[in-house]
Amino acid sequence: MSARPTVFDKTDGIPVIARQADCQTCFLCELYCPEDALFVSPFADVPQDVDLVALKQSAVMGSYRRAVGWTNETRERRGVDHSYLLFGH
Repeated sequence: MSARPTVFDKTDGIPVIARQADCQTCFLCELYCPEDALFVSPFADVPQDVDLVALKQSAVMGSYRRAVGWTNETRERRGVDHSYLLFGH
């Protein structure tokens, strides 16, 4: 079994997006980002222009994480997301 390609390169600080073309739109990076600093566009086939100010004002960064209950404020939603079933038991 081969490892999944990673989109990020590890650095001494903030990870760097290095291989955007390898993005499989799995949203795991958005789920695991503790700072809600990521937004995965569902249109990963081509790079998207980003207006960072508008993105921050819209509260879209971290929205998937909140939607599936991965924050303290949304933990009551944790049973709603069944996407983990896609990977089998």
